Amino acid sequence: MNYHNITKEDMLNGEGLRVVLWVAGCNHHCKGCQNPETWDENGGIPFDKEAEDELFEALDKPYISGITFSGGDPLFPGNRSEVFRLIKKFKKQFPQKNIWLYTGYTWEQIQHLEGIEDIDVIAEGEFVEELLDNNIHWVGSSNQRVINVKETLAKSGELVLI
Repeated sequence: MNYHNITKEDMLNGEGLRVVLWVAGCNHHCKGCQNPETWDENGGIPFDKEAEDELFEALDKPYISGITFSGGDPLFPGNRSEVFRLIKKFKKQFPQKNIWLYTGYTWEQIQHLEGIEDIDVIAEGEFVEELLDNNIHWVGSSNQRVINVKETLAKSGELVLI
C-alpha cells in the first residue's frame, strides 16, 4: 500500500482531534474529487515500517481522539488487507480511541467485509458533484451517509446515521 500523507491534529475528518492516514488508490474517480492526486495506487510513497511508526507515535498522544483513514479510498481492493491490519493493531493499542473511515463504496457493498465491525464510523458513498451540499457535516454530497457502524450492526443492519 502507498500513502500520500499522515496529518496530525486534524479537526476536519471526524469528531475530535485526529490523525489522518491518506492512502493512495481509488477506482471511483468522482467528478469534482478533492483529492484526485490520490487515485493512482502507485502514487505517493510506500507505507513502510517508518511510516507506521510515525503514524502510531502521532496516535499515542492523550489528546488524540482517534484515527481517520481517507485518501484515495482505504477500501480500494489493493489497500484492504493493510488497512484492516492497521485497524486491528490500532484497536489493540488504543481501545479507548475511535476509527473513522471514508470510502466511495456504499454500506451495502462493504458491510460484510471481515473487520468492518472494528470501525466506529464510516462516511460512505461516491461524491456526486451535482449533489454538493456544504451544509452536511462530514461529507460533501447529499447522497453520502455517515454511519455509526457499531449501532448499525447491533440493530441487525438498520442504518444508524450520525
